[in-house]
Amino acid sequence: MHIKCWGSRGSVPVSGKDYTKYGGDTTCIEIRTKDDQIIIVDGGTGIRRLGNHLILEGRYSYEIIFTHAHWDHLMGFPFFKPIYLDQTNIRMHGCPFAQKFVETMLNKVMSPPNFPVRYSDIKAHVDLTPECPELIEMGSVSIIPIRLSHPNQGNGYKFIEDDKTFVFLTDNELGFLHPGGRSFDDYVEFSAGADLLMHDGEYTKEEYNSTIQWGHTVYTTALELAIEAGVKQFGIFHLNQDRTDKEVDHMVDTCEEIISRKKADLKCLAVGCDTTFDL
Repeated sequence: MHIKCWGSRGSVPVSGKDYTKYGGDTTCIEIRTKDDQIIIVDGGTGIRRLGNHLILEGRYSYEIIFTHAHWDHLMGFPFFKPIYLDQTNIRMHGCPFAQKFVETMLNKVMSPPNFPVRYSDIKAHVDLTPECPELIEMGSVSIIPIRLSHPNQGNGYKFIEDDKTFVFLTDNELGFLHPGGRSFDDYVEFSAGADLLMHDGEYTKEEYNSTIQWGHTVYTTALELAIEAGVKQFGIFHLNQDRTDKEVDHMVDTCEEIISRKKADLKCLAVGCDTTFDL
């Protein structure tokens, strides 16, 4: 399983000299399976660059799955160039809300006065699977969803191929239980033994005092989850839009100090644009 991050910023894209290392695009993850299937998670602004890359590769068949409907996870979709090509085939999955979630949300994003091209006018062939089962099979990869603790709800996912596991829990508040969310222990159990865990780490402890219930987690609390779950790699995700590269590096340094002090056995990093993993 090859995993590439095309965007990891939270809330809104950013640019400038302070954001060159980790990038400024919002959430988009690409997964390539061992049978060369392409799975795209979320349509933040990072999906624009991914689309350009896929066209250069001559690849026009994808699976798309969403974590939730907040705008930073959808705003890049209208700029995903493959949707304007009739040779493109997309299977979009109804998670996390099933039924009309995908059509309703993308229609809103691409409806006047928000965007000049309507969702109904795209040329790609889109197959919508409305169900959100407890187990999703995509070729060689099995996907298990779990409810996120986040305003308006959403899903995190566990991707399993052979004996390798990738857990993706963006926009997940461990310090407050939102309706539909799960407990800290539930997320520990869900992530147990994962080869890679990417988890929301938007805030510092000081920032969280004024942002509780906004749907995001203190990065050291996310690290505690990773340590208790015994994961092999922990990636700080959903980087705050105002967090400079230098400040993100400091977060990683702090995590490494905690890992060393607790004699834990895991690797920590901040996930940025173009970060890749091979599991």
